[in-house]
Amino acid sequence: MASLGICLPYAEPGFASFLPPAPEQHARPAPPPVKTYLSPDDDQFLDDLERTTLCFFWEQASPQTGLVKDRCNARKASTDNAVVASIAATGFGLSAICIGEKRGFISLNEARTRVLNSLRFLWKTLPHHRGFFYHFANVNTGERLWDSEISSVDTAILLCGILCCRQHFENSEIRDLSRAIFDRVDWTWLSEDTTLLPHGWLPEVGFLPYRWDYYSELMMMYLLGMGSSSHPLKPETWDAWKRNVFEYDGLRYIGSFAPLFVHQYSQAWFDFRGKRDRYADYFQNSAIATDVHRRFCLELGKQFPDYSDDLWGITASDSETGYVVWGGPPAMGPIDGTVVPSAAGGSLPFLPQPVMRVLRNIKNRYPMAWNTYGFVNAFNPLKGWYDNDVVAIDTGITLLMAENARTGFVWDTFMKNAEAMRGMQRAGFKTYQSPGIQKPGPPSSAGSPGNSVVDSPPG
Repeated sequence: MASLGICLPYAEPGFASFLPPAPEQHARPAPPPVKTYLSPDDDQFLDDLERTTLCFFWEQASPQTGLVKDRCNARKASTDNAVVASIAATGFGLSAICIGEKRGFISLNEARTRVLNSLRFLWKTLPHHRGFFYHFANVNTGERLWDSEISSVDTAILLCGILCCRQHFENSEIRDLSRAIFDRVDWTWLSEDTTLLPHGWLPEVGFLPYRWDYYSELMMMYLLGMGSSSHPLKPETWDAWKRNVFEYDGLRYIGSFAPLFVHQYSQAWFDFRGKRDRYADYFQNSAIATDVHRRFCLELGKQFPDYSDDLWGITASDSETGYVVWGGPPAMGPIDGTVVPSAAGGSLPFLPQPVMRVLRNIKNRYPMAWNTYGFVNAFNPLKGWYDNDVVAIDTGITLLMAENARTGFVWDTFMKNAEAMRGMQRAGFKTYQSPGIQKPGPPSSAGSPGNSVVDSPPG
């Protein structure tokens, strides 16, 4: 978990640490969620959510640089003068523009102009090292902020957004700039003396000591690197990181001592439905992990009575006392009844109807948890605390997964890229008939996962 500090907003390196496994205490298994399709009312709800959420990425970005703010006080959005942008936020923002144009929220000309300004700035102006970008930058100038690191995973998130734009917009300059930015990234430098990629690099001290060595949001980064045609990672890097198997209420899945977002981020772009490598079906794995988290929250309801089938979800977020890395199982962080809407929102394709139940309940019952940009980052109904901010990566994962649950648009667009297809091929992914998954298009439910999608790791 020391690694997770690198990709979190406003988190210091080493902020969190690995926790030892702890036995889970629960009286009886929670009931499985009911398998259902998204209804027309659900679709309209998500359309409104997407339209509102897109406003953050459109309004809290510089039209000249295309960089997107890391966070914003949504209750004072028009006067928020923060200048801290992040490259991960910008990656989500580029994908958000594709969604917004497809949905008619913004015009083709507006979207294309913003994307071109973004790509030109990334190619010509934003400081980088061997193609990798600094985590935080001034939204107006691109200047490095807070002595932040050259970030491997945040660069990967940015690249995912860039590749989305390359396929969505039929524009030669967008295609050429996207290819140039991607091909400039020197993955071989990052893996020069290791098959486990480092979290980042500082010009003052060199590579950070942390490695991407356990299952997490790392999958997109390794697959992008393996899919590169200019500086590809070796195929064996896919087998280098560990896939620890967890069990909870009889459900087995690959996981980490980490917040729920690690099961979401790579799957916002890479389409793992109906595919598996030598280890697992990662889509079904995330569905199981999400259901496990739901059950875990129901058990916590004995201690924090706000948690229920209508209100669950904890992942790294703001809290009444500051930014906290929390989640489970096993329980991590000082859990206090805080609810994080993106924990459920980012899981929409995995458990559509249980998540819709939560999102509807938050919007209808807790009006202070809703603002001009959709859901606030976090709130605690037991304490009467409601965040003022939205955080870009959490707002972004909700937006992208809402669209994927509805149409599969981000998956379908992103997976047309040769780099994405090549990366998954080199990692050994094969297509098979995954239970509960319909192809093509988004999954109908995945709401009641089986007991296990995990194979014993070879070797």
